[in-house]
Amino acid sequence: MRGFLELSRDQRIFEIGGVKLGGKLGELPTVLCGSIFYHKHKIVADPIKGVFDRAEAERLLVQQDEWADKTGNPCMVDVVGESSEALAKYLDFVADVTDAPILLNGLTAEIRVEALRYAAEAGLLDRVIYTSINYAVRREELELIRELGLEAALIQTFNPRNPMPRGSLSMLSGENGLLTLSEKYGITKPLLLPPVLDVPSIGLAAEAIRLLKEEVGLPTGAAPCGVVGYWKKAREGGRYRKALCSASALALIQASGADFVIYGSIRKAPDVFPVCAMVDAIIAYTARMWGVRPLTRSHPLYKYLPDRL
Repeated sequence: MRGFLELSRDQRIFEIGGVKLGGKLGELPTVLCGSIFYHKHKIVADPIKGVFDRAEAERLLVQQDEWADKTGNPCMVDVVGESSEALAKYLDFVADVTDAPILLNGLTAEIRVEALRYAAEAGLLDRVIYTSINYAVRREELELIRELGLEAALIQTFNPRNPMPRGSLSMLSGENGLLTLSEKYGITKPLLLPPVLDVPSIGLAAEAIRLLKEEVGLPTGAAPCGVVGYWKKAREGGRYRKALCSASALALIQASGADFVIYGSIRKAPDVFPVCAMVDAIIAYTARMWGVRPLTRSHPLYKYLPDRL
C-alpha cells in the first residue's frame, strides 16, 4: 500500500454534482456507481419506448442513496439507454429521484448525442458525466460536448493494439491522445476508466490505475464485477460464492487507488457498500502512518467504523 500512497504527481480532485472524486489514497472515500435500465434489466418492459417499473426503479435508487448515507461512500448512477427516447425518460426520472451524478450511457453515438441535448434542455449538465469518450469516439459527439459546455466525461483507456497498462497510458498521451482530444472539446473533468476484459485482467486494471494516477494524476476507476459474473466457477457456487468473488475484486481495485468503482446492477448496493466502506476505512487508517488524513468527516473511517474509533 505504501507505494500507492507515495505517488509523485499531484492528484486532482473534481467535484461533479456535489460529489468529490480523486485525491491521494485515503483522502476521499471510493465513489460507488450502480447501473440501472441496462440490457435485460427486469424492471424495463420496453427498452425502446422507455417503459419501466417506476416504483421498483425508485426503490433501487433510494436504496443506493440510503447506503451511501449509511457508509459515507458517495454514489453515482450509470443510466443506460437502448434508444434516445428511452434514455431521455430515464434521465428525467433518475434526476427527480436522486441528487447523485449521472453517467449518461447510450448504446450508440446517436443515442448519446440526442440524450445529451435533452439533458442540456432539462438543466442537468452539472450532474452529467458523458459515457464515454474512447478510441472510437465520433466527431459529432465531441462537437456537441463543446457546443453545450459539458465539463465531465468518462474516458475509456482501452487500447485495441495494447491491452496492457502501458497501452492505456499511450491512449491518453501525445497530441492525438484522448486527454488532449477531450480538453480540446471542453472537457475539464475527465474520469479515467482502464479496461477489465476478464477475471485475470482485473489485476491489469489495478496496475493501470496506479500507473495512470502516477503519470497523469486524474481520478481513475474500474468496473471489475461484471466479468466475475461471467466466470463459470463463480456461478457454480451460487450467489454467495459470486458475491465473495466480487468483493475480492472490489477490494483489490480499491487498494490499488481507485477513486470510483462501477459495480454493476444497482440492486447490489446492500452488498457492495458495506464491503467498500470497510476497505476504505482500513486504507484511510493505514494512510495516517504516512501523514494522509481523510478530507471529510463523513469518510467511512469515521462514519461506518464508530465502534473502532
